[in-house]
Amino acid sequence: MTLDLVIRGATVVPGDGPAFAADVAVAEREIVLVGPEAPNGAARVVDGTGLLLCPGFVDLHAHSALSPFADPLQVPKLAQGFTTEVICPDGLAPAPVSRERRGDRRDYLRALEGSGPEEWTWQTVEEYLDALDATRPATSLVTSAAHGAIRDLVVGPADVAPTAAELREMRAHVRAAIDAGARMLSFGLVYLPGAHAQPDELVAVAEEAAAAGIPIVPHVRNEGAGLLDAVGEMLDVARRSGAALHISHLKALADERMIAPLLALLDAADVPVTFDQYPYGAGSTLLASILPRWAQEGGAEATLERLARPADRARITADVEAGLPGWENLLGTLGPDRVSIAAAAPPNEDAVGRTLAELAGDEGLRPGLDAALALMLESRLDVTMILHYAGEDAVREIACHRLQLVGSDGIFGPRPHPRLWGTAARFLGRYALREGLLPVEEAVARLTSRSADLLGLSDRGRIAPGLRADLVLLDPERYVDTATYDDPRRAPDGVVGVWIAGERVWEDGAPTGARPGGVVR
Repeated sequence: MTLDLVIRGATVVPGDGPAFAADVAVAEREIVLVGPEAPNGAARVVDGTGLLLCPGFVDLHAHSALSPFADPLQVPKLAQGFTTEVICPDGLAPAPVSRERRGDRRDYLRALEGSGPEEWTWQTVEEYLDALDATRPATSLVTSAAHGAIRDLVVGPADVAPTAAELREMRAHVRAAIDAGARMLSFGLVYLPGAHAQPDELVAVAEEAAAAGIPIVPHVRNEGAGLLDAVGEMLDVARRSGAALHISHLKALADERMIAPLLALLDAADVPVTFDQYPYGAGSTLLASILPRWAQEGGAEATLERLARPADRARITADVEAGLPGWENLLGTLGPDRVSIAAAAPPNEDAVGRTLAELAGDEGLRPGLDAALALMLESRLDVTMILHYAGEDAVREIACHRLQLVGSDGIFGPRPHPRLWGTAARFLGRYALREGLLPVEEAVARLTSRSADLLGLSDRGRIAPGLRADLVLLDPERYVDTATYDDPRRAPDGVVGVWIAGERVWEDGAPTGARPGGVVR
């Protein structure tokens, strides 16, 4: 056999066990040998002495559904070792979509996902994935069936329950997405129209996930004061439907003291459950998420019309100041000094990096909200924010939990949250290698084999003969995140090489230009 690659003498962290010294040989996209003294004659030999060789990392929560149309190299992901990404989380997706709703869907997703190609040529999930695959992305992309997108197609944007016929149609669209390659069913119960769904609807569509053996993956309805009830709701949906539950970006927005009872609730669960986390005490999402649900109903154009009406702005202000029952009031909870702008479309590019308090010239809630409303109206909702809600001790408490896996939740943009570039390196490099917060083998398993198993990807996630050669070679003395909130577009140090299907995609601190990934079907 002609070998394409041999990595000699590295410390292999296989993804499902203790580390050991070995040579690893690759031929025809697969690992063919793991052991001492691989034969000579490989097309390329890499000296791994003093380095760690890990399976390629899996990003369980990626807002990369449209980014490959602009940057198929997915540079921020390769730079930290991610080789597989799960797209269309939070119930949000470019497909399925009707011709009539394409424009509104694009407007709603733009701040989180980008605009994608100039013309959306697709309607079905399969057509969308074909278009995405044609970009030849460097990373492997695994799609989710997105409940919110399906509800928007079948029921529309209104706050109404689906009819029996509509519910059957929604279930058929979930099955079609699974047939096209979806390996999760995502819910976004803070985003519209997914937030309109009541438990019986969630159970009905989740039954399709259970039948296919894939997990349901919610952004729960409330991550603030109603967090425990919101997680309990999804545990009940999993119990009633028979689906495994994987909770997106677990955190406590309102009170760090909720973390201990939250983790205890998950430990006591009588259904299969896991969660992912980005290892930071700040999140990032649409600035429009600070609006009450009624203000967002009907889609982007309807929201903009309300923002332009003085009476509706006054009502929004009153609701943010007083709160509403069951509503996750982000700005009212955190305050304008803890919310900064990550990206803003013209004419507000100069708002990027500034807090709402700074934009308002006042730390009061009402001036900060006024600044936010003006920003959203002028930039037509194409604005994302970073919201600071927790200290490092709270982040580490969740990171140590046995059910934790890793998702970057990375959103591309001019001044993104540092998690876009730093998630894997912060979790493995800082928390495990430098601080010893958890064993290195355990951290690698969460980034690789356990995530691959959750997705049913039996061809990756471990270093073993016969598996796909997705590999990350790291210098353990240097591998650490360098991205910060002030300077977020910085690649981690210490990534010596990244290979996807045996082809090197990262070398000497830069992408090689190779694009061997693609959509996983």
